[in-house]
Amino acid sequence: MKDRLESVNGKAGNRRRLRIVIPAYPAFNVYSRIARTTTALGPVSVATAVNEVEGWDVEVIDENNYRRAAPRNDSGLPDHETLQRLRPADVVGFYGGLTSTIPRLYEVARFYKEQGVLTIAGGQHFVEENQAEALNSGVDILVIGEGEETIKELLHAFGVQRPLKGIAGLVYLDKDQIVRTPERKVLTDFNNLPIPDFSLVRHAKLTIYPIGRVRGCGMECEFCTVKGQARYASPERLIEQIASIHETRGAKQFFIVDDLFGQDRLETLRLCRLLQEYQKRVRTRLTVTVQIRLDKAKDTELLKAMRDAGIVNVAIGFESPIAEELKTMDKRLKPEEMVSLARRYHKAGFLVHGMFIFGYPLTEGVNFRMPAKKRIRHFRKFIKQAWIDTVQVVLPIPLPGTELTKRLREQNRIYPREYLGWEYYDGLFPLFVPDAPMAPEEMQASVLKIMGRFYRFKHMFQVGLNVISFPILFFYLYNLHEGWRKWYRKWTNNVTRFGGWLIMRKWFADFKKDNFSGKLAEAQKLLAQSFPNGGKTWLPHPSPSSDKRLNPN
Repeated sequence: MKDRLESVNGKAGNRRRLRIVIPAYPAFNVYSRIARTTTALGPVSVATAVNEVEGWDVEVIDENNYRRAAPRNDSGLPDHETLQRLRPADVVGFYGGLTSTIPRLYEVARFYKEQGVLTIAGGQHFVEENQAEALNSGVDILVIGEGEETIKELLHAFGVQRPLKGIAGLVYLDKDQIVRTPERKVLTDFNNLPIPDFSLVRHAKLTIYPIGRVRGCGMECEFCTVKGQARYASPERLIEQIASIHETRGAKQFFIVDDLFGQDRLETLRLCRLLQEYQKRVRTRLTVTVQIRLDKAKDTELLKAMRDAGIVNVAIGFESPIAEELKTMDKRLKPEEMVSLARRYHKAGFLVHGMFIFGYPLTEGVNFRMPAKKRIRHFRKFIKQAWIDTVQVVLPIPLPGTELTKRLREQNRIYPREYLGWEYYDGLFPLFVPDAPMAPEEMQASVLKIMGRFYRFKHMFQVGLNVISFPILFFYLYNLHEGWRKWYRKWTNNVTRFGGWLIMRKWFADFKKDNFSGKLAEAQKLLAQSFPNGGKTWLPHPSPSSDKRLNPN
């Protein structure tokens, strides 16, 4: 790393460039379609902060939202050799917020490192032993935690040749020894940060803009990587973001990325009023999506304020319709209550996107078993009863740093990454030995069956019927708004569900080209002596006579 640091320092007095790369999803990722319409907020926020550093230019390359006219290699991915020739970068940063993109991150990082470019990476993936892996896979420096202040100090240090050990929040190698500088305090005064500048994202076409005012969560879900107490910016701060993006880029679709919209009730109500007033002033109607807890459906005043503010879509983590799994996740609602609350959102006029986890591993001592077919029936029945408009069903992912991963690792249940690498960590692949009586192949097939039944080809014909039925709106002349709402819900649901069918069809085609089944079989062989059924099932409450199965050593 020393030679690359000296190369950057050697350009003091001249303008230098930082390029931030958001790595591409694996080819078989089912979420890559939506990624072509948006981008990640974190890298844009960090890039915007760099604009305040004297002598530095910055750009963001989102490999998932990359237009056809931009330089590409033979695989259709961004051609970094050409980008580097056209606009040489002195430092390249990488976004490691999504574990499934890590193999691509390492691939591009090694390319730049071979070119003599200093490489930096940050994101939730880089915890524990993953830090050493990254530093031996093409990354020179890791930024731990929020990056806006750290990156400014780091780039400034290059100009004055300040030692890295004096900068909080870094991990790097020094003579093959890992150095970790003191932990950086989390940000609390968001008003000191610049408004994210999406013009820094090169070669992209954005239609949905991510914005946010809350960092952290505080719910401490076992399976989630978002940790720490929630920290709030003012409602005015979020309105300023929306106004800036709308007035400079003509944006009308926004996604508020906060994990728990509505937690600070009074400030959320004030935010909704400010957003409603802004739309009246500029004489336009915005479409806003939020992530929100299910129990907020009880707050009728909040729901009305959200609708008045242009919030149309609500993404809700139902997680599971099975009571025993909800208890393991520390979700304090019963399935029947969840159905009732979901319908409240529906009746209030929201489009509900339901997010589920299939086959969540139960904790020790829970005497519960359910075969895959019965679980599928539970999911389908719940989705239908709750009137959910769109669904996302994934398998549990042992993401780095989560309590779920720690529990599964202690039980020796996670399949070795020599066979099932990071590229499979996207929720559509079984990555650990599931609870009996399910086998991993059943888990994966079950998720695809649930979504395959929901997203179907027949919705193409229903889109046509929606077009034909449009004149029916005139029967609602006494309440045209209500008529439009009913017609629009059917129209958008059918369009989305047909689009979902196209995505799944593409996913299946790509899946057939991949040898996941063979890799899974090899991983199961490795654990065959540790678990019954050749490493395919786990008994969450073993008898004393079978304890040695859990720890063969």
